Formats: sequence, structure tokens, C-alpha cells
Amino acid sequence: MSTASSNGNRKGSTDGDGNRHLSPAKLARRAASELAELIGSDPEAIVSLDKTDDGWRIGVEVLEMERIPDTADVLAEYEVDTDSQGHLTGYRRTRRYARGRVQDVR
Repeated sequence: MSTASSNGNRKGSTDGDGNRHLSPAKLARRAASELAELIGSDPEAIVSLDKTDDGWRIGVEVLEMERIPDTADVLAEYEVDTDSQGHLTGYRRTRRYARGRVQDVR
């Protein structure tokens, strides 16, 4: 739900064309939601968020295959690219791994 200020304008910054800028958190959630529509799997977590020249690159972790026990679930990490308004412009799966597999800590 949007909040309006006393002068009737919606809260949030706008650019010169009147387009609202999303917070990085909302932008990442929007990108994860659009990815879920495309691949048919719900996101588990946002794992990275980087500003690019053209917009944002968001890392999204997705449950690809549920197994018993759940430590054997197969997860995947996707990179999702968006424009500066948060609209998805591309995505790619960068890796797959078992939930119980611990990465090397640097």
C-alpha cells in the first residue's frame, strides 16, 4: 500500500520524468518475484545486490528440488539483471548445490 503525503504526492524520490525510485530492498524483491514467474520456483533468499552501469544485478537463491532430508535439497543461485527501475532485463543460473553443502569460508 502506498502512502501519500499531505500534498497528495506519493512518498519516495522521483527522477526528472516522474518515475519513482525503488529502495534496493524493494527492487531486489521485485526481481526475485519476476524470476519466480519465469522459472516456476519460489525464491529462498536474496544473496547479493550490486549496482551496475545500467541498473542492478541481484543474486537469488531458489529451491530447485525438494528432497528428504531437507539437507539434501538442491538449491540454485541465479543472477538477475534489472534496469534502474527494477524491471528484469535478463537472468542466468550460476550454480547448483545441495542445501547441506558448506562453502569454503575465505
